[in-house]
Amino acid sequence: MARASGGTPATVALTRAGVAYTLHPYAHSDGERHYGDEAAAATGVDPRRIFKTLLVDVGGELVVAVVPVAGSLDLKALASVLGAKKAALADPGAATRSTGYVLGGISPIGQRTRLRTVVDASASDFAAVYVSAGKRGLQLELAPADLVRVTDAVTAQVAG
Repeated sequence: MARASGGTPATVALTRAGVAYTLHPYAHSDGERHYGDEAAAATGVDPRRIFKTLLVDVGGELVVAVVPVAGSLDLKALASVLGAKKAALADPGAATRSTGYVLGGISPIGQRTRLRTVVDASASDFAAVYVSAGKRGLQLELAPADLVRVTDAVTAQVAG
């Protein structure tokens, strides 16, 4: 994969870390709210390889869950991985304030506030996965091991 600079906090962080990635821009429709599905359809990439970034409230702490677009986040599994009793999706306003990204463009990389991150174990099934590059209409492709390393994530089965 070629290294490129796209100018988002995510691409800047990857470039600084020396991580190879490829950008995949696509036309985002302003009315679309199923961002991951839109990215999969627009790029022609298997939705199991495109991962969405979700912010979750776990006992008052915001954490990041990175799961395939083709699945859903298992909140009980995530809570268990983090040693908590329960978890709930975070308030969208809190998610944007914490990350510095807009909804539909939240990348797990280069967030304003570094949060604990869990990447679904299915990412390791692929040589490369896609995540938001930090804005709607832009995905980045990178090796799952690099995603885990650059976000200091743990991997676990958290997708249903």
